[in-house]
Amino acid sequence: MSKNLEQIITQYKSDKESVYNTWFINNDERLKAFRSIRRGVIQVIEDIKSNKFPNDFKGSSLEFVLTCISEQKQVFVGAAHPFYWKPKLRIPDIYENQQNKQAFGQFLENCMNAKTEEQIVKEILKLDALKIKGLGPAVASILYFLHPTIIPPFNTAIINGFNYLFKDKKKLGSWMEYLKIREVLVEKNNAHKSELSNDLGAIAGLLFEIGMQKLVIGGDEYLSEHERNKLEKLMEKRHKDIQTEKEDENLHSEMQYHLLKIGSALGYDVICASNDKSRSFNGNNFSFLCLPKFPDINADADTTTTIKLIDVLWFEKGTNNVIAAFEVEKSTSIYSGILRLTDLSYTIADGDEIFYLIAPNSREKDVQLQLSRPAIRNNKVKIKYILFSDLRQHCDALCKLGDNHLIMEKIAKEAVLA
Repeated sequence: MSKNLEQIITQYKSDKESVYNTWFINNDERLKAFRSIRRGVIQVIEDIKSNKFPNDFKGSSLEFVLTCISEQKQVFVGAAHPFYWKPKLRIPDIYENQQNKQAFGQFLENCMNAKTEEQIVKEILKLDALKIKGLGPAVASILYFLHPTIIPPFNTAIINGFNYLFKDKKKLGSWMEYLKIREVLVEKNNAHKSELSNDLGAIAGLLFEIGMQKLVIGGDEYLSEHERNKLEKLMEKRHKDIQTEKEDENLHSEMQYHLLKIGSALGYDVICASNDKSRSFNGNNFSFLCLPKFPDINADADTTTTIKLIDVLWFEKGTNNVIAAFEVEKSTSIYSGILRLTDLSYTIADGDEIFYLIAPNSREKDVQLQLSRPAIRNNKVKIKYILFSDLRQHCDALCKLGDNHLIMEKIAKEAVLA
């Protein structure tokens, strides 16, 4: 016997390993992603306008956007696949067809500038009328990060969950089907907003859990042995993924701690990301190491908010002069960290600062690739990188032997151009 929606929502929220608890709430990386993805979409639009958008997905600004989205937990795994250029099928037809490329760019720009639900739906209908091959409601995963209270994300698992929950037979790939699904989701979300959120990611996550059979709403006594075995394997995989994420978070905190410790030892005022002050490593609370208040900097509110999310900043003692900035990367998109550093460089750079990515050894090639992008390579402020193992190994020596921030150059590396 199927439970009513209120009971299902309660079950969804009470599962500590559900995407609601591991992705939607208490997730700093999700909040950071909105800014990075929005910046990425702006770049896609600019590239199309200036005829710099390539005839392939690989290496394009669109690839960066979809990479950032795909790394937003399981809900968006595979979000990039519909945008891969398939030459034999000529889909999605936004790479070689210049008219379609321009239409896609105009669609993204109009949606980004839209203020109302009606404007966005109108743009979707206009895009659908063009019948661009392969350009369907997978685009909704991009639009979600522009308008999370209006557009729910969309993929196979979400539609499977929708059909199962609401006893429907909607199909993937049609904008009109998507809009019908969206109407139902908005209606149900409004009815249960106090249990869910204004942000449609919460209810989309619920459908994802049902579609992946991680949330069983009929009771496992109704499952066949095969289905039960499949469910157990899915739950084991999810548990393993959650454990990996926790390990990543611990590594992230460790690297932040080393940077705060070194900065303090060198005589600088240090501060971590605004949403990380409650963290600690080996009993060392970040709040005890950091400035109590973020120094006033000359930037607009939006840029200041982004800069406050940079993992660690060093200021000259008693001033608002940033002397070094560090972004610690793990399983998140490296390019999003670069964007936060470039936001800071455009705001305060006068030539004295140094900017670093702190990255796992296993991601060194990814770091090299991203730092080699022309837009980054030609930036007025150069970004170098430091590997986790080097920071951990040399932390105490840097504290003891360093005179100023330039000591970090001893363990820093630069991207090697191919």
